[in-house]
Parts: sequence; structure tokens; C-alpha cells
Amino acid sequence: MSDASSTKEDYLKVCAELGKQGDPEILAVLNSAVDDSFLEPVVEFELHLHGNKRNERNEMYRRRLTDEDASILYKTLKTNTFIIGMDLGYNIIGDEGATVLGQLLQETVCLRWLVLSYNDIGPVGGQAIAKGLQVNETLNKLRLNGNKIKNKAGLELAGALQVNTMLEELDLGQTDMEIESVIAMATILNYNNTLKSVNLDRPILFTRQEETTVHMAKMLKVNVRLCEIHLAHFDMRDFGAERLKENLFDNLTLTRLDLRSNNITRDGAKQLAILLKRSTPLELLNLAFNRIEDDGAIALAEALASYNTNLTSLVICSNNIASEGLCAIARAMRSNGSLHSVYIWGNKLEEPACRAFQDLLNGPVPRLNPRNTDVEPYVVDGVVYLARLSSPF
Repeated sequence: MSDASSTKEDYLKVCAELGKQGDPEILAVLNSAVDDSFLEPVVEFELHLHGNKRNERNEMYRRRLTDEDASILYKTLKTNTFIIGMDLGYNIIGDEGATVLGQLLQETVCLRWLVLSYNDIGPVGGQAIAKGLQVNETLNKLRLNGNKIKNKAGLELAGALQVNTMLEELDLGQTDMEIESVIAMATILNYNNTLKSVNLDRPILFTRQEETTVHMAKMLKVNVRLCEIHLAHFDMRDFGAERLKENLFDNLTLTRLDLRSNNITRDGAKQLAILLKRSTPLELLNLAFNRIEDDGAIALAEALASYNTNLTSLVICSNNIASEGLCAIARAMRSNGSLHSVYIWGNKLEEPACRAFQDLLNGPVPRLNPRNTDVEPYVVDGVVYLARLSSPF
């Protein structure tokens, strides 16, 4: 049974065998685990080595981990039972490092999650990770977003999901997958009953027929497990939004639908409003950076005001919505008891809309918690304006 001390000793032993100095950041994290174990026994530990986060010494950046570091971690952890998760995001691990990490997935006895976001992994490394997933029986979460694994590795990962029965969260956003691998993912998700969250943002598509959206929509009609799907930058238009509406009528599990940065206009928003009128399980709808305009916002507001009782969060930032649409959304919040988060920055924030949201936030009967929106009212010379706040989306 591994613990903090034995894991540190194994790491230093592997470094010594290879004639290398231990990475100061890795040693700092392991030393922290050793110190914590003196106060209270630590049986599980998560190794956070994210390249863009402040480290133990409050330094903004550190030396990025390389393929060589990935190889050392593999040799240290292949029989380890102490480290249950690794965040290696934003480093410079390439195909060679991904290959040994794929081998780690085949041999590990306890690793539950692995984050490799925004490294330098290409198709070869992606295929190695897919091969590891085929036999892995411990991993629940895998993030490969931001690596250019492309079409072939995407197909391999889809194939791995045919046999993997453990993975619950998969992030393949911005990996340059193409139409074949996206459709393969949709096909596998027709039968996969394990995955709960999937991110397929920004595939590289060379078609205007929306085949990928059609396949995703049909999959959502029959999938009985998926709770969250991200389809941002998916080249989706009103036709695709209508296909989603038709198929989500029968979906009983999806709670989070992310359609950011597509080409959905007022007509597509009207189709999604019809879906909301059916009060499906959907709790979050993200339509940021589309172009639904006033007519689309009014249609959504009507559905929320009179029919929907499940949606809790609506994101409509940067949709060319003016006062008429934003005021309709504000009125809908007054009559809808379940909607508690609305994000509107980037639209035409004229004074009527500003006053409507000021009343929601600071009126005699506040309806919107300041923590659940991305705007804050302020007054200059008797005129109400809205300032931007940070948003989780």
C-alpha cells in the first residue's frame, strides 16, 4: 500500500536511476503530502501540476513538464496506490509523453482522473491514450482538450469507448477532430451507458449540411446516461437547433446543453423555446455568442414565463438582443420560480433593459442574486447603466 513517503521515495529512486534531478515542483507537491500525513493519515492524493497555476512558492509560472517528466511519472506511478488523479494541463508533453501515459492507463490500479489539456499531444499520442482506455478499469475523467489529436486519434478514442465501461467525463474540445470522428463519437454514444459529460467543442468541419448536429441530435434521443454535452463552435444553424428540439423531447437525462458560438438565429431560438415549453429535464441552456436577437429572446421568455419549471440557468451573452428582448427575459424571471441565473453581457444594454435588471437586482422585491448574473447596475446623472462582472461561462 503506497503512501506519501513511499511515493516520494519511488520518485527520487526513478530520478536517480536515470541520472536526473527531481523536478522542484513535483517534489514540493509530494513534500506537502508528506507533511500533511504527519497531522492526519493521507490515503489518497491528487497531483496538481498545472502549468498555468501558481505553485507552492506563489510563483506564477514554473518549468513546464516535458516528455521526460511524463516518463518519470509513469515509472513512479505504474504500481502506485496513493496518487488517484493528475492535472498535467498546460505543459509541453508531446506524443512520446502521451505514449507512456497511455501505458500508465493500462497498468494503473487506482488512477481515477487525468487532465492533459493544452499540451503538445498529436495523433500518435492520442492513439496511445485510446489504447490505454481500452483496458483501463479505473479512470472516470479524461481531458484532452486543446491537443491536436485530429481525426485518426478521434476515431481510435471512439473505438475505445465501445469497450470502456468506467469513463464518465470526456473532454475532446478543440482537438481538430473532423466529421468522421465526430459522427463516430455520436454513434458510440447511442450505446454507451457510462459517459455523463462529453465536450466536442470546435471540430474541423468542411460541410454545410449539419450532418454532425443531426447525428448528435439522434443520439440524444436514445442516450439514457448523458447529463451534459458541449457543442460550441459546432457550425450549428437553425436547422440543427430544430433537430435538437425534435429529439430532446424524448430525452430524460440531459441537464446541461452548451451551444455557444454557433450560428443560431431567432428561428433556431424559437425552436428551442418550443423545447423549453415541454419542461424537459434541461437545467442550463448556453446560447452565448449566437444571434437570436429580440425575437428569439422574446420566444425564450414566453416559454420560461408560462411553461418551463426546470431551467435554472440561461446564458444569452452577445446575441444582439436589445431592450425589448432583455426586458421580456426580466419579466419572465418575475413569474418563473426556478430560473435563478441569467447572463446577458454583450447585448445592447439600453436604459430600459438596464432599469429592468436594476429592478431584478436591487428593486423592492429583488429576484436575481448578484452572484448569479454577469452585470451590476450603477447610476450616473440619473441614468442607469450596467457594468460587467466576471462570469463562469
